Amino acid sequence: MIKQPPYLKKGDKIALVCPAKKLPKPIDHAIALLESWGLEVILGDSVYASHHQFAGTDKLRAKDVQRFLDDPSIKAIIAGRGGYGTIRIIDELDFSIFNQHPKWVVGFSDITVLLSHLIAQSNTQCIHAQMPYTFDESTEAALLSLQNSLFGVKQHYTYQSTFKNRTGVANGVLIGGNLTLLAMMQGSVSEMDYDGKILFLEDIGEHEYSIDRMLRMLKRAGKLQNLKGLIVGAFNEIAEEKISFGQTVDEVIWDIVKEYDYPVCFNFPTGHINNNLSMVLGAELALEVETNNVQFTYL
Repeated sequence: MIKQPPYLKKGDKIALVCPAKKLPKPIDHAIALLESWGLEVILGDSVYASHHQFAGTDKLRAKDVQRFLDDPSIKAIIAGRGGYGTIRIIDELDFSIFNQHPKWVVGFSDITVLLSHLIAQSNTQCIHAQMPYTFDESTEAALLSLQNSLFGVKQHYTYQSTFKNRTGVANGVLIGGNLTLLAMMQGSVSEMDYDGKILFLEDIGEHEYSIDRMLRMLKRAGKLQNLKGLIVGAFNEIAEEKISFGQTVDEVIWDIVKEYDYPVCFNFPTGHINNNLSMVLGAELALEVETNNVQFTYL
């Protein structure tokens, strides 16, 4: 069983940090929202730090994350934004105290590095969800899903896919995140175990050929053949090609996994979109996929 950190309650302290890119704008609105949930928000030194494109030097960012991993009074750590940079500090972090006293870690995009490491090395659930930098553009549903995930409210998602799904039912542990970062984790100590899991994927700003290449790498490494299910999230802002690749992203993905028999659903509301619903990595879920209708329930 993957460990579940204690759910939050009103009055708990949480920390905001920036393990990767620096914030280009204040996040006062996001802090106020988190406080309205009854939480005490502590800002890390990295939140408004700057070093080239990063939120401070690698040393500063690692020290900041470490401080809150070790602080027993902090019940959750939320990344302020993604961008690039978490992979530069992940091997400097010591999770020994965290492993004894696990807490929720939240983020997406580049923060997939940290989430993947927590599943792989700490066997601890974590949350792929909106970050303070994206709160302003977020739907109410996405923010509520984050609040519910943190406070332990059972959730059920339903939606309609515009791309034809492969039907089926699956129960299993949820893993996944940003495709590019998951590919970068392969062969490292931060690589998750894919076998018997329900995998979700999302990405932004990639070419179709790059998505094709990364997925074929995962396939050749045996990561896609033993899944219980595949959830395809948002793949948006696809970089334009001078010569057409000839397939949409959904068609690329379908072509790669069509030989398997597990359920596959497309257009799931997760990723670099306003309605980025929270996904609790390491949690058990039930997935029911019809041709265009999908139901997703945490167990």
